[in-house]
Amino acid sequence: MNKKIKGVILAGGSGTRLFPITKIISKQLLPVYNKPMIYLPLGLLISLGIKDILIIVTPRDLPLFKKLLGNGINLNCKIQYKIQKKPNGIAEAIKLSKSFFTSKKILLLLGDNFFFGNNLDKIIIEAINSPKGASIFTYKVNNPQRYGVLSIRNNKIVNIVEKPKKPTSNRAIPGIYIYDKKSISYVNNQKPSKRGELEITDLNNRYLKNNDLEIFDFNDGIIWMDMGTFDSYLEASQFIAATEKRQGFEIYSLNKSNG
Repeated sequence: MNKKIKGVILAGGSGTRLFPITKIISKQLLPVYNKPMIYLPLGLLISLGIKDILIIVTPRDLPLFKKLLGNGINLNCKIQYKIQKKPNGIAEAIKLSKSFFTSKKILLLLGDNFFFGNNLDKIIIEAINSPKGASIFTYKVNNPQRYGVLSIRNNKIVNIVEKPKKPTSNRAIPGIYIYDKKSISYVNNQKPSKRGELEITDLNNRYLKNNDLEIFDFNDGIIWMDMGTFDSYLEASQFIAATEKRQGFEIYSLNKSNG
């Protein structure tokens, strides 16, 4: 068990991009090929040795998550839950995790993001061990206007911009973040954005401004999928199905011991 860090999975939100399916159930409980979506971020945390985990959910879906996962004992981990009454931004997860944040750092994962590939564990563990207060990751994309991306001038990272109209790089920030305890005071003093949310980009820029942010690049052998749209949700199912059939193992299986 990795005692330096705890894991937080943000599985609240309303899942509007997957309406009408998500009008009755959390998208993180939808099947991705042969497993619930929540198994993917949960399986990643367990593979990293992070077995003290907080899952942030809506009041509506809490009973279903508890029925599926319980307290984690049968999954070789310890699971707690926290209610998010309404989606107020990704950075709100830091506020909701305050009492859970007894480790040196936390790893925050978005519950609809899927990560898989060669050296994935190695890169994330390197980020966990970084002396910087926060670590984020980048992934090269063809459509950076849809994401938070690095703004680069004269080969220097100057800030992170959310959904830029004219991006200066194609290095998007996927939904996996590592923060130390300073993040709690930063978010407590953070003002909501124009859309009324506590933006994770604002928190990352705070660390960047203080020269306390380390940025790691996911290489070409790593898969990242945001399963929040119908197309990407389908693609994730197809990828998992094809990979498991060809290679003969189950990706992030929680039905067996993960060691």
